[in-house]
Amino acid sequence: MQGVRAADTRVTIAEVIRPNESNFLGKLFGGELLAKIDLCAYAASAKHSGGVCVTASFDQVDFHEPIEVGELVTLTGQVAFVGRSSIEVVVEVYAENLKLGGKRHTNTARVTMVSLKDGKPAEVPRLICESREEKIRFLQGMMRRDSRKRLNAERREAYERFEHMTDEELDAALAA
Repeated sequence: MQGVRAADTRVTIAEVIRPNESNFLGKLFGGELLAKIDLCAYAASAKHSGGVCVTASFDQVDFHEPIEVGELVTLTGQVAFVGRSSIEVVVEVYAENLKLGGKRHTNTARVTMVSLKDGKPAEVPRLICESREEKIRFLQGMMRRDSRKRLNAERREAYERFEHMTDEELDAALAA
């Protein structure tokens, strides 16, 4: 299986935020933004895999600044790391006031997608990292994947311990 250049997975989506996408404060509703991020991550991961991808997890979404109704929002996604069938996409979000100008970085998200074929995880091409930034992002993605695996194993073990505790042990743990 041939590799895909990280730069070739870059996707940019832009749209103006409408009032029906806002919360009670006139800011872009977080759920609306997550849907836009998910769509951008899908497009970048599908470019990489050449097939259908589904969302496995939103590993992190940082909200730096609110986005106002009427602003132009630009999402740029690029594959940062790939495993056997998983693809991590970093999505950067920028908002621009079209009247006053000025573009600002509002959000960063890391989304893990899984490539599917016939409903089962499918192997993806390796990622070819050429720039220094691409190499750093790949290594960071590998580190995040490994950390998630360790954390999930620790969490499963702890949850299993809780299930086997007596009521007295649970009360003592809550009091600690």
